This record gives sequence, C-alpha cells and structure tokens, in this order.
Amino acid sequence: MAEKKCPSCSSQRFYVKDPQDEYEFYEFDVKGGEPVLSPETPETHWSNIGEDTETYCSRCAWHGKFKTLKTTG
Repeated sequence: MAEKKCPSCSSQRFYVKDPQDEYEFYEFDVKGGEPVLSPETPETHWSNIGEDTETYCSRCAWHGKFKTLKTTG
C-alpha cells in the first residue's frame, strides 16, 4: 500500500490550521495514504482533509498541499 510522507524529512505526522482560527491546529498521522486523526484532537473540531488542504509537517518546516506529499511504496 502506498504511503504518504513529508517530501523534506519523510515524517508521517502533520497538522492543519483551523480556517476559522489561525492559532488553532489539528494534528494527524498518515497511515495507508490516508489521514488518521490524532487522539488529542476532538472530533467536533475535525474538518476533512482534502487534496488541496494546506498541510504542515510536525517535524520540519515543510508545508504545502496534501496532494504534494511524497508517495512511497
């Protein structure tokens, strides 16, 4: 199964910013090529991650569209 990783550091842990509040963010991992909600993120605050969602790596300074994550496997 194809995995998606950060193009810079190969991390699979990311976050997105809340469009309503730029200081609020939601963390997720990528497993099986799909975003998996972090247990710390309340589901009531979760929005769907789409291919054009601005995504930020939790380990390095990379950010870009979800669709630009490096696909391996």
